Formats: sequence, C-alpha cells, structure tokens
Amino acid sequence: MELYYSFSALIVLASIFAYLNYRFLKLPSTIGIMVIAIVVSIFLVLFGETILPRTFGHLHNLMSGIDFTEVLMGAMLNFLLFAGGIHININDLKEQLRPVVIFSTAGVVISTFVVGFGMFYLLPYLGIKLPFIYCLVFGALISPTDPVAVLSVLKQAKVSKSLETKVAGESLFNDGMAVVVFTVVLQLAVGKEVDLSVENIGLLLLHEAGGGLLLGVLLGWVTSRLMREVDDYIISVLVTLSVVMGGYLIARQMHISGPLTMVAAGLFMGNFNMNFKMKSVTQDYLIKFWELIDEILNAVLFLFIGFELLMIKDLKHFMIPGLLAILVVLFARFISIWGPTKFSSLRKSFSPQTVKVLVWGGIRGGVSIALAMSIPKSEYSEIILSITYCVVVFSIIVQGLTIAKVANPKQIVKEEEAQESDISEEKA
Repeated sequence: MELYYSFSALIVLASIFAYLNYRFLKLPSTIGIMVIAIVVSIFLVLFGETILPRTFGHLHNLMSGIDFTEVLMGAMLNFLLFAGGIHININDLKEQLRPVVIFSTAGVVISTFVVGFGMFYLLPYLGIKLPFIYCLVFGALISPTDPVAVLSVLKQAKVSKSLETKVAGESLFNDGMAVVVFTVVLQLAVGKEVDLSVENIGLLLLHEAGGGLLLGVLLGWVTSRLMREVDDYIISVLVTLSVVMGGYLIARQMHISGPLTMVAAGLFMGNFNMNFKMKSVTQDYLIKFWELIDEILNAVLFLFIGFELLMIKDLKHFMIPGLLAILVVLFARFISIWGPTKFSSLRKSFSPQTVKVLVWGGIRGGVSIALAMSIPKSEYSEIILSITYCVVVFSIIVQGLTIAKVANPKQIVKEEEAQESDISEEKA
C-alpha cells in the first residue's frame, strides 16, 4: 500500500504542477513540471524545516522511500521506450541505421573516455580529487542521451524527419552499450575482478544488447500475429500491456537488456500492424492509449527529477564542479558526434547544422540520475550524484528549451539539398 500512496501523491502533485505550468509558465509540459518541482525543492531546502516542517518531512520521506533506480529502470522506462518505439517508422530508421548504430555504440565509448579524462585532469583545479576510475564511471553514466527527454523535446523542435530519426534512434538504442560500459567500469571501481578482454566484453554486449533485441522482436512478432486475428481495441491494449510488463520480467530473468527489448518490441509492433488493416476505432484507441501513458509517465518522471534535489546533501558545494561537468560533457558530446561524421561513409550525410543539432539535442535525463543513484555508497558517490544532477537539469531546461531555436529547419533543408546535389554530380 505504501507504493500506492506514494504514486498517488506523485500523480496529484504532477497534475497540480501541470495545471500551474499551463496557466502561468506555458513551458513544454514536462519541463514546466520539473522547473516547478525544482523551485519547490529549493524553497523547502532553504526554508522548509523552519516554515513548513511537516511538508518538508513528508516530501523528503516520500522521495527517500522510493527506489528511483528500480522505479525508472525496472518499470517506467519500459512503458516509455515501448511507446517511443511504436511511433518510429522502420523505413526511416533503416535509412539512418549506420549513423544510429555508430553514435549509440562508438559514440558512447568515445564520450565516456573524453568525460573521464576531462574530469580527472580538471577537477583538481577545484580542489577535488576524484580517482580516474570514478571519473570513468561518471563518464559512462552521463554519456547516453536519455530517450524519454529526447523524444519529449523533439516534439517541440520541428526538425527534418531524417534528423529526428538520427537523434531519436540514437537515444533509443544507446542504453544497451551504456549499461555494459557502466557495469564494467563500476565493477572495476568497487574492486571486483573483471575480465577486460575484447572477447569477454564483446560476449557481454552480445548477451545484453543482442539478447534484448532478439527477445523484443520475438515478442513483437508473436503478439502482432495475435492482434491480427482479434481486431478489438480492448484486447489490443491488453496485449500491448502484457508485452511491456511480461516482456520485462522475461528479460530480467534472462539477464538481458529490458530497455532494448521494449524498443525492439515497440518498433516491430508499430510497423508490423501497418501491414494489415486494423479497424480505425481500434487503431485510434491504441495510439491514444499509449500517447496518454507516455504523457502521464513523463509528467511523473520529470516531477521525480525535480524532487530528487531534496535527496542531495550540500548541492551548493558542488555547483562549481557541476558547471565544469556541464562544459566537459558538452565538449565530449561534440567529439563523439563530430569524430564519427568525419569518416568517409558518413561525411556526406552530416552538414554543420545537423552536427550542431545532434550535439545540442543530446539531452541527459532520468537514466543518468538512476545510474548515479545505483552506485554503492562511498566517499565519491555523493559528488558523482551531485554533478550528474547539475548536468541533467541544465540539459533538460537549457538545451531542451533552446533546441527549437538551435534547430534551424530551413538551414538544414538547404544544406541537405546541397549535399544531395553534390552526391548526384559525383555519380554523374
């Protein structure tokens, strides 16, 4: 019952904050909810114990009683990734498959090491000594772009379809690589023996990511066939819910990537069901159901992120290191995008404007905070959580609110047309 009470309180708060944002702030819904939650958190941290001690105590107990890592990674993320996968056109993804794969694999590794080296050599200037292995832990957890935040922000940006597919595809698929890198580096940090051979890490990645994708496709194929035989909107909704909830349980038992299972299942079902004529009422209910699930869970997730401030002790002491981390992470993002685009196979597909949008559109979110909170308590875990929070808040608020201005659709179209004409001339 405690979980029910906690979730009820979060839904009530999310609805109040959403209303206030709609009436007064008029920001994108999820960002507005998070901003209000942060403002409330700051007020309670500064004055709560003297002015509103009971409110401060209730909210603090609410947040401390919820395992954010388990709630996000084990429940909410599965629904959100499935909902995101359903709405991606597989043909658009095939056209951008090469950059999506490179950015979600090599890009994550490049970013991890750039962030790790950057923080290791720059933090001592601020009087903070963080071992190199923990700098790499921070690099691994902050490198993957958050699919929930990215998909939420892309709705406002109005970028071209090809660019939207690049950004969304990368964010949906980079969790598999990020979790493998984070797991390996964290085990090294806490002193566990890890086989760092290419063969062992390759097998780990194949089991985690490959197994998740394979299970997702299998679940998507089986349930799509079932839905094809019974064209009923109630059964269709129940079947998709069973894929998400049952699929995660299977993935967990098999120790493979639950997030990638959900992405693959969502992609398969969203595109397979286009090949047969579903009743308009069934399709309408199914789409609207998952859009509603997406919006509700997004609201709760961003409320979570805002209130996580209550759980960080002495955040003000880490504000300067947090600002440094923001700069280092942005630089690492630039290197991890710009570097791969210089390969001959990708050079002609990425204009300067496209690279700029990919760099600025690399939003970090709840996944990074969840990974940071999963680090065992030590003298370094608090600083990693604090600077992670700074990067995530900056990423969502500043990058999220300005991506629409950075993404100049007309300029992107001009550059893409110029590239296409150059390619045509070379072929001729």
